[in-house]
Amino acid sequence: MKNYDLVIIGGGPAGLAAAVKAYDLGMQNILLAERDDCLGGILNQCIHNGFGLHHFKTELTGPEYAGRYIEMLEERHIDYMLKTMVMDLAPDKTLTLMNSEYGLFSLKPKAVILAMGCRERPRGALNMPGDRPSGIFTAGTAQRLLNIDGFMPGREVVILGSGDIGLIMARRMTLEGAKVKLVAEINSFSAGLKRNIVQCLDDFNIPLYFNTTISRVVGKDRVEGVYLSKADEYFRVIPDTEVFVSCDTVLLSVGLIPENELSRKAHVKMAHQTRGPIVDNTYMTGVPGIFACGNVLHVHDLVDNVSEEAEEAAKNAVAFIEKGAWKAVLKIRQEADCKVQEGAGVSYTLPQVLNFEALEDLTRINFRVKKLYEGASIKVHFDDQEISSRKMRVMAPGAMQAVYLKKEDLDEHRPQTITVSIEEGEED
Repeated sequence: MKNYDLVIIGGGPAGLAAAVKAYDLGMQNILLAERDDCLGGILNQCIHNGFGLHHFKTELTGPEYAGRYIEMLEERHIDYMLKTMVMDLAPDKTLTLMNSEYGLFSLKPKAVILAMGCRERPRGALNMPGDRPSGIFTAGTAQRLLNIDGFMPGREVVILGSGDIGLIMARRMTLEGAKVKLVAEINSFSAGLKRNIVQCLDDFNIPLYFNTTISRVVGKDRVEGVYLSKADEYFRVIPDTEVFVSCDTVLLSVGLIPENELSRKAHVKMAHQTRGPIVDNTYMTGVPGIFACGNVLHVHDLVDNVSEEAEEAAKNAVAFIEKGAWKAVLKIRQEADCKVQEGAGVSYTLPQVLNFEALEDLTRINFRVKKLYEGASIKVHFDDQEISSRKMRVMAPGAMQAVYLKKEDLDEHRPQTITVSIEEGEED
């Protein structure tokens, strides 16, 4: 088994984009490790269109988007291993892998890119009362059953949660002949993109109820129905608001969790807000030489943004390898780093740290808002000083927002903290 300079864990959109970008930057000794039996990740079951509008400037389905990157990977003869499970990742970047061809084996690359994606939050994490009959699926599981395995999950459907996967499955199940009775959302806003609410619910007259949750599941062998109840601002069921809805299937679209078991084994520090690694503006974690990108870092709304982020991570991983691990930079990081934090109205920011020795002309700070805002302003503070204010017509939790910081401003102020916040009612 030969060794590799760069190992990328995960063959989904993030891993594919990172591998192609690293190769194009001159790093040819690359291995892409994927535990599934094919490349592409979650895109393989996303047969709807809407992908690639930003990155490829054309509208593609999920398999088409993945197919373009797989073609680029194979054209470059980049090594990849399928059905290969990464069992362990040590802080010194030693990887323990296993597959049927080589058995259990180890690699020690100069850099590692984490691109393992995310998983769905299951019923067990919801404390949902009631029986445990068949017919309860996560939305992604139902999507795979329908689009890849060719099985119809059910005929009368209630969907809990208005995340993008749940919205898309409302349309998909309807197109296959099922009756989607409603989508219930415990929050007062949808976690999905506006376009998906319009195209997947409004166009098919599927109602969306806010501040509503499933308070009880009914059925012994198969789901027979659910009780829906109103919920207060603390997500507690409001008594005497129960309404019974008959159905044979419940789909759960209640959030995604980054797959970070390997990150924790490598002693990578995690962010409570994103449940992904804490990274700086190079997408490097607190462990030198370990980078993270895609949904393992934070959950994205667009795959185009995943590819863009992965390319940045790959660019910096190549620089890390070629510059002898940035020894001078790493030595002063603790003194030079600046904390990026969320202020009022912001749920998280990314990156969480700025490394002043690795600044580019523009540094992008991604963030998500906590609720729906109309006519509010994005405020950026360097320590206690307001640096910028920009009024936005609409900001929603389902869509990623961003601010851009100039290198000259950062060099001039050298702030210890940067705070991104939302203020309502601000004038231009």
